[in-house]
Amino acid sequence: MMTFPVLIILLAMIFDFYNGMNDAANSIATIVSTRVLTPLQAVIWAAFFNFAAAFTFGKSVASTIGKGIVDVNIIDNVVILSALVGAIFTSASATHLGLPISVSHAIIGGLGGAALIKAGPSSIIASGFIKVFVFIFLAPILGMLFAVIFSIITLWIVKSLQPRKVDKYFRKLQLISAAVYSLSHGSNDAQKTMGIVAVVLFTNGFLGDVFYVPVWVVFMSHSVIALGTFIGGWKVIKTLGMSMTRLTPFGGFSAETSAGLTILTASYFGIPVSTTHTITGAIAGVGSVKGVSAVRWGVARNIVWAWVLTIPLSALFATAVFLSINYLKSFF
Repeated sequence: MMTFPVLIILLAMIFDFYNGMNDAANSIATIVSTRVLTPLQAVIWAAFFNFAAAFTFGKSVASTIGKGIVDVNIIDNVVILSALVGAIFTSASATHLGLPISVSHAIIGGLGGAALIKAGPSSIIASGFIKVFVFIFLAPILGMLFAVIFSIITLWIVKSLQPRKVDKYFRKLQLISAAVYSLSHGSNDAQKTMGIVAVVLFTNGFLGDVFYVPVWVVFMSHSVIALGTFIGGWKVIKTLGMSMTRLTPFGGFSAETSAGLTILTASYFGIPVSTTHTITGAIAGVGSVKGVSAVRWGVARNIVWAWVLTIPLSALFATAVFLSINYLKSFF
């Protein structure tokens, strides 16, 4: 009885680990590419603030993932296991290929695919999916817009200072902006795993009649995502922090601050926004302030394609796993 739920929770932790590993690019790509911190210093810095988010924010995003995407009444262990395997396969493949995807969209796609094949369209909560799909496009646009506005205002403030002094000041300020961004990353992304684990516990009768997220799940999820960030996905970091545009400490500060504030706002309203989409839009916004040609739009195009394919691929993998499990069950 306990074996299957424990297996699923272990898979959820693997998913959480890849969440931190892929999204390490979000937390440290800018501060590494501007050489404010070494890669090792950066992952320690980011991992600490990812974990610190457990003490700072609520669990509204976890609740959205847990009961706002598919009907909880049709969710069982096979649905959750299929969703996790689909999300892990998509996330691991993208990480090793150096593609910064939305790991949250991977788990949402996995849940949707498994629920759809089990119970049909009625199992999908339309409002939850609409919220997610809207922010696939809105998150990078907001990140880009805020980064452009923030950059212009900041440039106006420091226009009378020598470039050397500006660089010196923003090397220190980027430590703060990186901390804010890592805090926002932990506040939004770790909650997705918290929601999945809470669903497992609720489905198997360990939470009683009311859905909630236990405190120990909060600490476990944040610890594992911090570990994933600490180990890091270096191909993703190179793609996002170095290949798309050339960043200075000023640019890194503007991108991190703009993206961090956007994500913190989304977390406050319980929206499972993609931190990857947001920081990518912010980096493109900072680059475009210097001129359209300062952004390598070919790299950005490849990233966008990875975003578009994340949900359907995860849903497809989850569907295959669900059908395979049910096929094998017929022999036992």
